[in-house]
Amino acid sequence: MHEYTSKVRVWGLTCPGFREEVGRARRWTRDVLAGHPRADDVTLIVSELGTNALLYTASGEESGAFQVALALSDHVIAVSVTDAGGSVTVPEVEHAEKAALHGRGLDIVSSLAHNVSIHGTGKGFTVTAEIISHHPGSRPWR
Repeated sequence: MHEYTSKVRVWGLTCPGFREEVGRARRWTRDVLAGHPRADDVTLIVSELGTNALLYTASGEESGAFQVALALSDHVIAVSVTDAGGSVTVPEVEHAEKAALHGRGLDIVSSLAHNVSIHGTGKGFTVTAEIISHHPGSRPWR
């Protein structure tokens, strides 16, 4: 690794509150993690969290937005999505019925991630999923 590059690399993306922006966030995630063995899982997490932000918060309103952050170390990927607030409920993992049309997003995220945390920002919420990308002692990605 280059001497001026830290061991943890961080990227960020702000998406206006339009449905097509979830697709842009997925493409961006795939580009950042190109070739990484957990890229598909992280891309699915970004899709679920971005969609939740648009559906359940002010992020989906005309002037809304959501932010995506990716932090990559040798062994862990942390992906966070921050919404624009306006929700009357706190995001939580639900185990939806088989026939349910909604309510599986955070359940999917929690099944892919080693850890999921939800923090209030004062205006909205940030949901962070941590994914172990390599086990200690194995060769890190890139």
